[in-house]
Amino acid sequence: MTLYYEDVQVGADFRVPGRSVTEQDLDRFAEISGDDHPIHTDEQYARATPFGRRIAHGPFGIALAIGLFGRIPEFRDSALAMTDVREWAFRAPVYIGDSLSLRVTIVAKRITRSGNAIIDRRFELTKADGSVAQEGLSGMLIARRPAATGATNS
Repeated sequence: MTLYYEDVQVGADFRVPGRSVTEQDLDRFAEISGDDHPIHTDEQYARATPFGRRIAHGPFGIALAIGLFGRIPEFRDSALAMTDVREWAFRAPVYIGDSLSLRVTIVAKRITRSGNAIIDRRFELTKADGSVAQEGLSGMLIARRPAATGATNS
């Protein structure tokens, strides 16, 4: 069932099973973003850092969270555009092999002056042990419920 702005309740909680981070993920993200710092791309270099091994780029987690949100079927047809990312915090490093899942909580909703419908979502990207790797807020432009199309003849 598609959730439109009118259907979304503040406090609603959604959980999305995640996936494991691969070496290919880090390599591809480095290529796409242009951020080829050796902490992300060079195992030998990374071993000599406090992390002891390669870590994922911070924005990789944001991208993964947004992608996982796209797996929530209730928003597949109503999500129109991300409006912002704010108050994002990197709580723990993400390593190759980490399994990450997503918890999304609706924290606010509003209609803008121009009539657009926005929901604010709290994202928590969590590791398999339940610890939060990254978290933050993101707004989303969401479709409003279509008007009824039944015309009556008098």
